[in-house]
Amino acid sequence: MNIFIPTPLRPYAEGKDAVDVNAATISEALDALVRTHPGLRKHLFTEEGKLRAFVNLYCNDEDVRYLPEKEQTAVSAGDTLSIIPSIAGGAVFEPTRR
Repeated sequence: MNIFIPTPLRPYAEGKDAVDVNAATISEALDALVRTHPGLRKHLFTEEGKLRAFVNLYCNDEDVRYLPEKEQTAVSAGDTLSIIPSIAGGAVFEPTRR
């Protein structure tokens, strides 16, 4: 399985934009990813080992949250997993008055 790493997390994955792992499920793929790149663990998982709320996963363009087996979904070597962190922030727009 090929796991795509978002730009903000690449420094914790040796600068790689993708990592290949051997796994039978999405959960096993994530475990393999953080074993290979331990710096990613704190950005992806809570101290209790749960996926952080702001981390979204897409397996072959399907949102993992809506798959029947979620992280226990079976995967194969040709599948892809995209890690998409939620993005928040910005500036308040205040139009100038005339």
